[in-house]
Amino acid sequence: MARYVDGFIIPIKKKDLKAYKKMATLGCKVWMEHGALDYYECVGETLETPFGVSFTKLCKLKSNETVIFAFIVYKSKAHAAQVNKKVHNDPRMRPENFKFIPFDMKRFTTGKFETIVKA
Repeated sequence: MARYVDGFIIPIKKKDLKAYKKMATLGCKVWMEHGALDYYECVGETLETPFGVSFTKLCKLKSNETVIFAFIVYKSKAHAAQVNKKVHNDPRMRPENFKFIPFDMKRFTTGKFETIVKA
């Protein structure tokens, strides 16, 4: 069965990881309650590679920053739309609940992906 994925790349200051984890933990709870199949928030550990463009260069990371690689898995594009509509209507996700956003929204990026290979 095919899957659909929302993906995120988020440059973040290392000092803000604790605040981000708190926000991400709430996000995980809300998305899973509303039907997401899986939810991942991953923090960069080894970002330099001998091939390709490293995350460090791609995200123009400063020495005090790392990157979050996150993704949410759904059954299909339609299922993603249903889940995201519920999430965005959930009172826990209102902007006023987030006084501090621990990353720069101007450097945040997201995309929607169709799965072409799955184990």
